[in-house]
Amino acid sequence: MMIRKQRRNTPQRRVILEELCQVVTHPTAAELFAMVRQRLPRISLGTVYRNLEVLHEDGLVSKLEMAGSETRYDGNLEPHLHIRCQECGKVKDVGERPAVAEDLYKRDFAGFEVNGVLMEFFGVCPDCRNLPSH
Repeated sequence: MMIRKQRRNTPQRRVILEELCQVVTHPTAAELFAMVRQRLPRISLGTVYRNLEVLHEDGLVSKLEMAGSETRYDGNLEPHLHIRCQECGKVKDVGERPAVAEDLYKRDFAGFEVNGVLMEFFGVCPDCRNLPSH
C-alpha cells in the first residue's frame, strides 16, 4: 500500500474546488480557468490544470473523459449520469445512476475486480437543435 503525503490545501486549490462545486456545467479546465480568474487574476492555466489533477487524484473531483472530447470536470461526487451534446460538447446531469450500473459491480468480468462504471448518454442539446441551418 502506497502512503501519500498529506497535501497542502493551497488558496488556488481551494478556489478552484469552490468554483467547480458551484456550477453544474461540467467545465473544461479552460472554462474553469476563466471562472477562477475572476477571484485570482494572477493564476495561470497551468496551475488550474495541475490543481485539477491533484483534486482528481485525491478523489475530490471527477474527470469526464470521453474519446474525441475535451476533458470536463465535475464537483458532484454523488453517483449520477450525464448527457453530452454531440454538437457543442455541453454536458448536463440527468439523474441518479440506474440500478443496472449497480448490478454490474456484482458480475464476474473474467476475474477483474470492478471499481467503477462509466455510463454516458449523448445527443443534441436544445440550443444546438434550434440553431439555423448553414
